[in-house]
Amino acid sequence: MAEGIGALRFYLEIDGITEGYFREVSGLDSETEVIEHRVTGKGGNLIVHKVPGALKWPNIVLRRGVTDDRRLHDWRAQIEKGLIEENRKNGSITLYNPKNEPVARYTFKKGWPCKFKGPALDASKNEIAIEELEIAHEGLERQQ
Repeated sequence: MAEGIGALRFYLEIDGITEGYFREVSGLDSETEVIEHRVTGKGGNLIVHKVPGALKWPNIVLRRGVTDDRRLHDWRAQIEKGLIEENRKNGSITLYNPKNEPVARYTFKKGWPCKFKGPALDASKNEIAIEELEIAHEGLERQQ
């Protein structure tokens, strides 16, 4: 039986923009919408059939401490200029175990940064400044 793996480090790689480690990743999901089709059966009973609808994926959200690396910011700036189609990129997020061995890899297709959120700054707290990047995409698959 496989053992659970601690979610310690996540590494993001994007075509043409090799990036680094993130402290938090969410949105590695897929979902098929459920459509309820109601019919009246014999004797007037209502029967509800559940059939699959559209396949969809939420946006991937990455959080990390602020760095001086501007590559992801520059990618987002291209989207802000309206250059979306030419800036869609494939990428992967790899989870590493404590021995620094890759244990799971999730790949996404045709991703583009739909949202950037800068850090909340408060001089009275001793916390790392965290920034957030949200990537919209058209498919997610676990490779490993």
